[in-house]
Amino acid sequence: MTKPIKEDLHTEFKTSFNDGVIESLSAFANTKGGRVLVGISDSGKPITGFSIGDETLQKWINEVKNKTQPSIIPDASIINIDGTDIAELAISEFPIKPIAFKGRYYKRVNNSNHLLSAVEISDMSIQSLQLSWDSYPAHGKTFDDLDELLIEKFIARVNAAGRFQLLTDATSSLEKLKLINGNQITNAAWLLFGKGNIGYNVHLGRFKTPTFIIDDKMLNGALFQVIDEIMQYLVARIKVAFEIKGYPTQRTEIFEYPLPALRETAINALIHRDFRSPIDIQIKLFDNYVSFFNPGKLMGDLTTEDLERDNYRAYARNKLIAEAFYLTGDIEKYGSGFLRIRQEIETYPTMKLTVEEIPNGFHVQLGYTEQKTSTIIKEGNKEGNKEGNKEGNIFSSNQQIIIEAITNNPKITIPELSEIIGINEANIQKNIKKLRDSGKIKRVGSARGGYWKIID
Repeated sequence: MTKPIKEDLHTEFKTSFNDGVIESLSAFANTKGGRVLVGISDSGKPITGFSIGDETLQKWINEVKNKTQPSIIPDASIINIDGTDIAELAISEFPIKPIAFKGRYYKRVNNSNHLLSAVEISDMSIQSLQLSWDSYPAHGKTFDDLDELLIEKFIARVNAAGRFQLLTDATSSLEKLKLINGNQITNAAWLLFGKGNIGYNVHLGRFKTPTFIIDDKMLNGALFQVIDEIMQYLVARIKVAFEIKGYPTQRTEIFEYPLPALRETAINALIHRDFRSPIDIQIKLFDNYVSFFNPGKLMGDLTTEDLERDNYRAYARNKLIAEAFYLTGDIEKYGSGFLRIRQEIETYPTMKLTVEEIPNGFHVQLGYTEQKTSTIIKEGNKEGNKEGNKEGNIFSSNQQIIIEAITNNPKITIPELSEIIGINEANIQKNIKKLRDSGKIKRVGSARGGYWKIID
């Protein structure tokens, strides 16, 4: 008996030839290819009494050809399953996509056909032509709209990274990278070097709870500048543990999150966002996790499960932007971002990376159950964790909020701090004392007329 077959990413069953067969063939052509078996039930068993005439296959091929745009021509053959002849219509992945059936576009997802949205149709077409949105001309923008100082800094960084050599002349350098064509600039050039507001926001916030916002900030500017500003915002607000050891005494700063992982995640959000969407990139910092959201789901057939592997095939939504960040050394190679993030958090024992597709975009989260306070890691040893807590001098979340509040308003009062944090004034006083004893803050002047000062 023939080995049982089942419907999957590349196989579909049909009891007879109908429009559903052509729909599936168009979906296979838009994905990774596949076959439709005609004359077989949903359970995978041949239909009793099914027959195929001498001209049947050619008739079906012509119908597929006439009902698809651009026309596809499947390979048709008769195969035998358990003594019964059935038809097999097979199609390979089509080089120019998407293929339409009766004006609609489908792709294969697991064992069913998925109707493509307008954005997915556009993405598939652009990828098929080996283009990306950022390579198209920036409407209404010319070279005069670019900041030449930013271009000069970019050229210097590219040459210093050593992956490519550019001339000091801005025009010829950007033309060499296909970022401009004469006075016409691409979307990528505008996003990388545009003057002032480029039209796309990054919204950052420090949250106590999902509804209690401690502070927030909106960034809008050339992408290389925005990355630096994102890191400045995060570094100023994440907690820091101080490990004291050795003789003479040495103090080591241990950031709440590995900074390279934060930077890599932020860069991924910027270079892979869908710039056709009006939704902002959102970065939210909580007491024990930080989340990054960017509009635009994964490209091609890439899945979140693929991102957990170290050898997945990478897709760049914005190829010119990705190449620019590669040439400056800000990213190592395409498709290695999540590998590096995982490597960075390996020394943070309880830290976890979470990636998921959510409505309208992609979400990445770094979180932990116990903050790292020591460079001495003893896996599975609770006593080692206790030792680290004794060595580390870590600020609690409430103390961190006090530091942030004082930074924003050195004359802030105890009652005001109590209202912001939601704890009584006695507890505010205790936290203030701990910060003063640790040397992080000090009082300048009188209790009534003075102010707080942060000590670096």
